[in-house]
Parts: sequence; structure tokens; C-alpha cells
Amino acid sequence: MMMPAATARRPLDRLKTYHAKRDFEQTPEPAAGGEAAPRPRFVVQEHHARALHWDFRLERDGVLVSWAVPRGIPPDPKENHLAVHTEDHPLSYIDFEGDIPEGNYGAGNVMLWDTGEYETEKFRDNEVIVTLHGKRVDGKYVLFRTDGANWMMHRMDAPQDPSREPMPARVSPMLPTLVKAPPHGPGWAFEVKWDGVRAIAYVSGGRVRLESRNLLDITRQYPEIGELGEAAGSGEMVLDGEIVAFDDAGRPNFEHLQQRMGLTSESVVKRRMKAAPVVYAIFDILYLNGHSTMSLPYRQRRQLLTDLGLEGAAWRVPGYHEGDGRALLAATKAQGIEGLVAKELESRYEPGRRTKTWVKVKNTLRQEFVIGGYTPGEGSRATTIGALLIGYYDGGALHYAGKVGTGLTEEFMRSLLPVLQQNAREQSPFVEGKPPKGSRYIEPALIGEVEFTEWTSGGMIRHPSFKGLRSDKDPKSIGREVPAEAP
Repeated sequence: MMMPAATARRPLDRLKTYHAKRDFEQTPEPAAGGEAAPRPRFVVQEHHARALHWDFRLERDGVLVSWAVPRGIPPDPKENHLAVHTEDHPLSYIDFEGDIPEGNYGAGNVMLWDTGEYETEKFRDNEVIVTLHGKRVDGKYVLFRTDGANWMMHRMDAPQDPSREPMPARVSPMLPTLVKAPPHGPGWAFEVKWDGVRAIAYVSGGRVRLESRNLLDITRQYPEIGELGEAAGSGEMVLDGEIVAFDDAGRPNFEHLQQRMGLTSESVVKRRMKAAPVVYAIFDILYLNGHSTMSLPYRQRRQLLTDLGLEGAAWRVPGYHEGDGRALLAATKAQGIEGLVAKELESRYEPGRRTKTWVKVKNTLRQEFVIGGYTPGEGSRATTIGALLIGYYDGGALHYAGKVGTGLTEEFMRSLLPVLQQNAREQSPFVEGKPPKGSRYIEPALIGEVEFTEWTSGGMIRHPSFKGLRSDKDPKSIGREVPAEAP
């Protein structure tokens, strides 16, 4: 491998590897050429190949010494980014932009991300220190070899933007309060209540990491959303939204989403992607390019989000509406949608808090319950589950709220029964309420979402229908939802 130390070898000799990897009748990349500049130059090219990366090149001894940097040029001295040393390129590559056809080495789009001049402090075969003077990058950097072709790139100066803040490693989503009716009067924005899984997306260096409401990494369950990272390019952002599956009529459908939740096998995920594709509905932005946006009013955050133009096959930014929330609620009910969320236009984002500056209104009674056991099946269900025993926490005690059998499919019951049996316990986990005789109990670790018609005066639910399991919440956080008055 050609190392970046000064050498007496002619530039054409140093381009043998570059030439061997390319068919210049197929690729628009230059074969040779280019004149040396009076002052050494650098270029950073954004390369949308099999995996998005940034090519960092330094003019040196008649060639461009090159590294592929998967996460881009580090903007902060607190970050080190991998930089993989690659073959030298001809000087004429310094202004190359274009599409390398499929089937060729490095196939994909190449665009100029930054160009400029640099000064050399050190240029050895295991360490390079340069000061870059570009349009987007300005400052001293060191590249040092760690193992073979693998190097690390580190910014030695303070951040170029002195007010830069590091991207938060973890954000607990802000939560809405359940209310009886939409708020009225000016100053409110209304959004559709998506019937999905809440997710925070951390986008940096062309990659996406997804976390659920209970801070579990769910990135591998929804690989199609990962393409959002490539669409964002070098942008850094933290987004809030909901992962949603839609039915044939285009309505959010939680049962469809069940096919994608909790999967761990990559092959199964790929199969289910075709049967149950998902969309990340993005409704807030919490961090953008070195700055937290959480203290900004909702209206301004939404404008920033809109300006980013995030629109793809598996992600979108749905609109919001100002005006009469009652009309929108009626429209969602007519379309069979769960409800709406109202947000004060001047509200700031408060991580992990449930506030009345964000409120939700549901068209039906529907909430999560803790599963504490089951009744054995009878008749056609004799070898499986009859109904699930469900409850909610109040004051640290699990209250029995009833049993639900409607909505349990044969396939679901067959897959769930072994899980229930593995978590069996002798005594009832319910402190309040009395399940039917012959019930079998489990550790209260599973959560199910249930739709029902009403609560009885005794704290039981009527006419329940099971909608699916949830793994994005802590069972201890599941309480009885009591709607408050509209603000």
C-alpha cells in the first residue's frame, strides 16, 4: 500500500493501483492529468457509494493522497473519526464531480463538499498534521495510523463554531397529556395522532440510530429508515417522530406494525420489510448542526424541519394545522384514525416530561395494559390461550382491569404461549381485583395495547379488543389513563 510520505517515485508510478481498479471507457473519472498549484490544495468529496462516506485528499508530490472518512470530517476535538487510507488519485481528481456507473469501482454519485489550501506541519508514513483553509472546514487536523490502512482523523483546534454544542447522546421524548376535547382558541397546532411506535432518530455522518420511548436501540428493526442518513448527508440532527405502518387504505395500522416489532433476525426483518413497510413520520427537531433547538418555540422548530426537505420512501414530515381542532378531530374519526395531538405554537421541547403544552385527544378509548396472566383456552382454543389478563399500576400496585380475548389471532397465540409459559409464576401479580378461577399467572413484564368501550364503576374495562404487544414502554409506567379537561 502506498503510504503518504514524500517519495521520489514519479506520479504515474503512484497511480498504478488507481488505474488497475478502473475502466476509463466505463467511468467518467480522470485517468491522469492536472497541474500542481502554487500552494498545496485539499478537497473533500461527498461520495454516495455502497455506503456514504467523504473522501479527503491532499495534494502531495504530484498526486492526491487519499483517505475515505465514513463519518465525515470531525468538527469537534472531542470526536475522532475513522479514516481509511486508499490509493493515490491524479491531481485532476481535485475538482471531479459526477456519477460513477453501477458495476464500476466506487459506483455512485460524487460531489464536491469542500475545497481549499493547506499548510503542512508534519507528513510521515504514520502521521500527518495539516492546517486546512477551506470554505467549510478551517483549522488544524491530525491523521494518525492505527492499524494497516486504518487511520484516525482528529481536529486539534477548538470547534470552528465557538458556540457549537455536542449532539445529545440520549433524549427522552416529550409526552402529551390526555384530554377530553381539543383546545380551542388561537395559539395551537394540530397534528394527526400516529398509531405507531415513538422513536428518536440521531442522524450524523450519514448514519441513523433509532431509540424507542424507553431508550432501547431499535435501529436494526427498521433498516429502511437508515437511508435517511444518506439523504441528510453531512447534516447532524436529532429528530422526534413515530414509526408507522399503513393499511391498504393508507390509514395508520398498529396491527400491521406488529409484524415488525421486536424482531432480532436480520433475515426475518428483510422479509417483513416487504410485507409490512414502515414510514418514519417526523414531527419535531431537537438538534441541528451543532445547536440544540429544544428551547425554540414549536412554530420555529417546525419551520426548521420543513426547510430541511426531508422526504423519502420511508420518512416524511407530515404537516400540521392551525385553527379548529374539533374539525380535524371529526375528520380523523371519519377516516378511522386514532385521534390528534395539539401543541402550543410557542411551546418549547421538554424532554421526558408530560405537559399540558402538548395534549392528545382520542377518538376511541384505547391504552396500554400490563399482562399478568391468561386463561387456558376452551373448545377450538383448547391447546392455547383463552384470554389475556390485563391490568394497570396505581400507587405501585397492579390493579386487575379484566380479560381480553377478542383480537387474538391463532398465529399470535401460538407464538405468545411459550413466552407466557417461560415467565410463569404461582401467585397472582394483581394486588387489587380478582381474576377468574383457573387463571395462570406470569411475571408482569409484557405490555399489550387494548381498545375498549368504557370503564365500569368498579375499574374494569368493557368490550375490549387486543391490538398488539408493545416493547417501547416500561410496564411500571402503565397506569389508567384519565382524560383531563381541555386547556
